[in-house]
Amino acid sequence: MKDFSSASDSRAGTKTAPRERPTHLILLGFLAAATCYSGIFLRVRLESLFVSYKVAVSSLSFLVPERLHHIFQTRMRVVLLSVLGLCTGVFSQAGVVDSYIVKMSPIAKAGVLANIGPDGTRSSGAKPGVVIASPSTHDPDYLYTWTRDSSLVFKGIIDWYMRGQDNSLRGLIDDFVTTQTILQQVPNPSGNVSTGGLGEPKFLISLDAFTDGWGRPQRDGPALRSVALITYADWLIAHSNSSHVSKTIWPVVKLDLDYVANKWNISGFDLWEELSSASFFTSAVQHKALRQGVALAKNLGITSVVDNWTTQANNILCLMQTYWNPSELFITSNTQGGRSGKDANSALASIHTFDADAGCDAVTFQPCSDKALASLKVYVDSFRSEYGINKGISVNAAVATGRYTEDIYFGGNPWYLTTAAVSEQLYDALIVWKRQGSLSITSISLPFFRQFIPAVGTGTYTSSSKTYKTLINAIQNHADGFLAVNAKYTPVDGSLAEQYGREDGSPLSATHLTWSYAATLSAFAARKGATPISWGAKGLKAPAVCEDNPGPLVGATFNVVAQTIPGESIYLTGSVDQLKNWSPDNAVPLSAAGYPTWSVSLDLPASTNLEYKYIRKKDGAVTWESDPNNLLTTPDTGSFVVNDNWR
Repeated sequence: MKDFSSASDSRAGTKTAPRERPTHLILLGFLAAATCYSGIFLRVRLESLFVSYKVAVSSLSFLVPERLHHIFQTRMRVVLLSVLGLCTGVFSQAGVVDSYIVKMSPIAKAGVLANIGPDGTRSSGAKPGVVIASPSTHDPDYLYTWTRDSSLVFKGIIDWYMRGQDNSLRGLIDDFVTTQTILQQVPNPSGNVSTGGLGEPKFLISLDAFTDGWGRPQRDGPALRSVALITYADWLIAHSNSSHVSKTIWPVVKLDLDYVANKWNISGFDLWEELSSASFFTSAVQHKALRQGVALAKNLGITSVVDNWTTQANNILCLMQTYWNPSELFITSNTQGGRSGKDANSALASIHTFDADAGCDAVTFQPCSDKALASLKVYVDSFRSEYGINKGISVNAAVATGRYTEDIYFGGNPWYLTTAAVSEQLYDALIVWKRQGSLSITSISLPFFRQFIPAVGTGTYTSSSKTYKTLINAIQNHADGFLAVNAKYTPVDGSLAEQYGREDGSPLSATHLTWSYAATLSAFAARKGATPISWGAKGLKAPAVCEDNPGPLVGATFNVVAQTIPGESIYLTGSVDQLKNWSPDNAVPLSAAGYPTWSVSLDLPASTNLEYKYIRKKDGAVTWESDPNNLLTTPDTGSFVVNDNWR
């Protein structure tokens, strides 16, 4: 090894000491790098590391003259302080998240339980097992119970119970089962239990129907409810309680999954309740629910539903592939409504269908799949310049995210639950990579990984490689970053609203949102490595040809008496796919052969509540019938005729 010679100092008459040998620089670099990447600065004082260095130097004393040790020790302190500066961003962020978890875990759990009747401190008037969305009663009024929110919340509670985190929750879970059994039978504007009422999105906390106007139906609710109940049922069976499952839980699950099997290909309103559209989130949870339902049926020795549910699950899995946008590398969350399709919908779907046994499977869009990661990057990047609070943040750092960039609700702001979902997807991905001891980069996921190593290439990197270790550490830090963003904008008392302001981060919209608390706890659990029970995603193959499942159909003839002027025509649109989901551009044209009666015949879903209106079109101008919407319940079989007058 070459020895560096002395050199003249700029000050006259003095000489500098010999420079450190490369061996020492390597040793210093090794110790510093090990410190930074292992997180030692969070646990070990700088002085203890310095002592470690002195021991290491002593063991190499044959390379280091004794008279130089004090120089190296001094410079070691300088180097370590420099490294500490470089690592500060990483470990101060990890420290923030650690502190946030310690503080928020009990607050968030209490926030969830406070919003469940009858004993929750913020749920006065709610029946046992009823989850209120929020205690807010004005601007906005969220004092209702949503099937979607309730099911996601109770899936989390069931997970806590199954993991042994809180053995006192059994009674609350049983209350939820009872409540959902009742709600399935409540007639509502979407129908009754056999005519589409299971798609009703929300109810009064007294378990009565909500009858005002709303975005209905919403077809993810029955799927999410069945997922929660099946998870509980599986635990009961494992603890020798199959008879209770057969008598109490199976009837509820069967109603929900028959609805899913018959309605999965009929559009409904998405999870944000604003678009009637095919929705990736809805399709993904419907697919998972049917797979779990098949497994439960087999476990109970029930064979009558297996073939149909399996067939429809395969059809949904085929449909799911069509949401992928291969040119722009993201999951198109909604197929209608004129939006970009870049939406938290896709990240939420990924985390709520996570199955660690499936690895990084792209067919089911697992969190670490190339498609899910690519889509996550596109979604996050869409918010980088959207909010004032994101300005000036590095292009590869965590930012606050919202539902979608076109959002105007309360001015369109970041949401706690969507930002937490980004963290959770990344934590889920880390769980799988660490479990399998490798990660793979494809041309699809390459932009995601190049946020962390700009020159990284495609290929598979094992846990022994530097690239793997660097990426794992960087992505862990990236995931922490999103929770750190939420932490920054969480009030001192830990209360979580629905949103926080895009310009100043102040809490907005509904206070004490149950879903915000539940999503925060879910992200915390993923950071600790918690994994949900496998639902059978491993090894699934999407059919090469997608098949439809229109379900039972009935023939319908619509007649409307309408006087028109030359060049004017009459069209029909309404709340189901066959009526073009309220689209005036794609509305169904009527024939004027029997003028002034205009007519059209078509097939509609049987046993379904629907709404419709007639519209006039002339030279691009559209005129709608006056309110309210026309209401109709289709029969179980046969055909029928509707006779109307324009109004």
